Amino acid sequence: MIDSHIHLHQYDPSTLSKDIEQWQEVGVTRVMAVANDLSSSYRTLELQQKFPNFVHALVGFHPELPQPPERDIEEWQRLISKEIKRITAIGEIGLPHYHLNEMETSFEQHLELFEFFLHTAKLHKLPVALHAVHDKAEVALSLVKKYSITNAHFHWLKAPEQVVDQIIQSGYFISVTPEICYRKRDQLLAASVPLSQLLIETDGPWPFESQFKAKETTPLFLINIIEQLSKIKSTSIDRVKSSTSSNTKRCYNIPT
Repeated sequence: MIDSHIHLHQYDPSTLSKDIEQWQEVGVTRVMAVANDLSSSYRTLELQQKFPNFVHALVGFHPELPQPPERDIEEWQRLISKEIKRITAIGEIGLPHYHLNEMETSFEQHLELFEFFLHTAKLHKLPVALHAVHDKAEVALSLVKKYSITNAHFHWLKAPEQVVDQIIQSGYFISVTPEICYRKRDQLLAASVPLSQLLIETDGPWPFESQFKAKETTPLFLINIIEQLSKIKSTSIDRVKSSTSSNTKRCYNIPT
């Protein structure tokens, strides 16, 4: 099992080695460690260096955060060029939705930052991990296609049915979270996406409800997602495990 989207830099560093051992014991083979900002971009690279056979490092900027200063953007350029061999993808990047109205910056400024990262991904032939939900998903999709990004992962997607169809037709990947275990919206989404384009993620340590309430979100939840997907797709747990892992490797150009 591969966790295709986790904020590993937000976990307790004093217990992380032991935590990873526990995750590996239940069959978690890799995690895609996304960044939120410049400092966490450095941190994901540190984690990749410490756990090279388990952690894949992504660098990027979470679009729901206030815009970074220009000097950070220049430093990202230097960091990516310097560490390109250790960077698996650019992410998490995208467009703000939930906090857009609270921000002092314009949507055009967020578009500009998103396009900077897409241009960087294209330049270095890297996949992208996307935060693009509801009405922002279609805008993001058009820009991803504009920059001819080969591999894109729409993480925890929430979007109109026709946009989901466009993402599928474009050959991109869509992931589901533990919400699939208790939320009809996510179950319907999973039913509409071919198994060959589905990934699984925890978005840890983001908290979940229902049977996950008051529990720390970790890759231990992946098996719950897989069990639910096997019911939705009317196929075996082993097939879902194999397919979602294979899909993640294809999406992120990881040798099999």
